[in-house]
Amino acid sequence: MANSTLVQQDPWGHLKAYTRARIALGRTGVSLPTEEILQFGYAHAMARDAVHAPLDSVAFCAQLQENGFDSIQVRSAVTDRASYLLRPDLGRQLAAESLASLHTCEQTSCDLALVVGDGLSSLAVSRHALPVLIALRALLPQTLQVAPVIVAQQARVALSDQVGELLKARIVAMLVGERPGLTSPDSLGVYITYQPHVGRQDSERNCISNIRPEGLPYAEAARKVHWLLVEALRLQLSGVGLKDESEMVQVSHAQTGQLSPPTSV
Repeated sequence: MANSTLVQQDPWGHLKAYTRARIALGRTGVSLPTEEILQFGYAHAMARDAVHAPLDSVAFCAQLQENGFDSIQVRSAVTDRASYLLRPDLGRQLAAESLASLHTCEQTSCDLALVVGDGLSSLAVSRHALPVLIALRALLPQTLQVAPVIVAQQARVALSDQVGELLKARIVAMLVGERPGLTSPDSLGVYITYQPHVGRQDSERNCISNIRPEGLPYAEAARKVHWLLVEALRLQLSGVGLKDESEMVQVSHAQTGQLSPPTSV
């Protein structure tokens, strides 16, 4: 066991109570302490596993059904994980059979399409996507027509454009696993695109990031998604033209005594 007296503590050590970032690690001579090196290796391995581990879409769809969500499984044109990492363009296109299944879907049109994609962290999806969907459902107005949840494997964000276009959705929200960090292998993101169609640019989307208990809590994430959906449908736009002012609205409502933002779409 290493002698802890050999480790020179960092004077910023008290700041570690406020962040999971790798700060104030201390020194042993001119090197990092062995414990910190081992923890770094473990975090790196967790991040790699999150990227490469497949999403159990069958089990996830079963969980959706248990919680009252209809779902449809699709996959991108990617054939394996190695291709997914090397060919982002294929991750933005539906596979031929998935394209055909959505073409024949009974859904003629909808207000909102919800897409769940594994992205770069299936761990994030399996842990956090369902709680966010449940929290969001409680906020959505009953008059909003919502398509079955599309569960997409080997998916990039732009795959939601093609899905939304096929479902004739006014707006699409994609829940997707984000690129893992060394302290966050399970970070979930939500991307919102008004009038989705193939060819949409990233500047035409709104993103809510770092959804997980250690980051943005489920209820807060759902509230932000709901606010952006309502405003995008009202203003008929998304992306750089739509700023997330949900915090300002919340403060205003608290001051005026109004408890919730308008839900009409």
